[in-house]
Amino acid sequence: MPAFFAGKIGLLFSSPRLLLATVSFCIVASAVYVFNDVHDRDRDKLHEIKRKRPIASDEIPVRNAVIVMIALAALGAGLALMVGMGFFFTVAGYVGINILYTLAVKHISLVDISFVAFGFVLRVLAGGIVAEVPVSKWIILMTFLLACCLALGKRRDDLLLDVDKNDLRPALSGYSLTFVDVCLVVLSVTTIVCYLMYTVSEEVVQRLHSDHIYLTSVFVIIGILRFLQIAIVEERSGSPTLILLKDIMIQVMVGLWIICFMVIIYASKTGN
Repeated sequence: MPAFFAGKIGLLFSSPRLLLATVSFCIVASAVYVFNDVHDRDRDKLHEIKRKRPIASDEIPVRNAVIVMIALAALGAGLALMVGMGFFFTVAGYVGINILYTLAVKHISLVDISFVAFGFVLRVLAGGIVAEVPVSKWIILMTFLLACCLALGKRRDDLLLDVDKNDLRPALSGYSLTFVDVCLVVLSVTTIVCYLMYTVSEEVVQRLHSDHIYLTSVFVIIGILRFLQIAIVEERSGSPTLILLKDIMIQVMVGLWIICFMVIIYASKTGN
């Protein structure tokens, strides 16, 4: 993301170090997810979707899962060290906050979604370190806000389940559908305003050599409104991944946003 927003799109395809860092972070994140699934296997059995996960459904023994987790963590850490110490420490921070989240923080309302969002911010910071691109305050803010929106969407989906909320996730006692809906709207509006301020920022205009970045905000606004529609109207915001993979409108908005962003940057550089 930092390379993309800095107009250094070529790094995404030409930098072996960036590719190695991406693989490393994916492997480490996988180890974190296995750890979470092992720890939460009893609670996951109460969830109509999570109960089908390999560990919760007892398809994979806990012992085997732990072995896989350790192997992934060791491999990911080794690759991170190959990338560089700055990247390694960022990845280590990501692992640390996720362990803390799984063991304690996920049971505290509002703090739980903040930790989830901070995990995504660390991913962005890691990308900036590897790409050797200064991470803009705008990207950090937008990443945190958008990640909070997605986490709240998952909480909203959990509230709709016909199970004891304290048994499923104690933090749900601090949420209600009305409260989550209000928070989603507030965060969505703030994210949109933040993105608009980013696109017209003098710093961004000078760095990207274009004052037309604001045009991309159309796709951001429609995409966020579509997510709100999915969460509040269609009530199926439990998996942001499935939304991205299956919702045509979200896919179109993301695709058009990327194309528009690239065209504007490329056109401005060609003009210069």
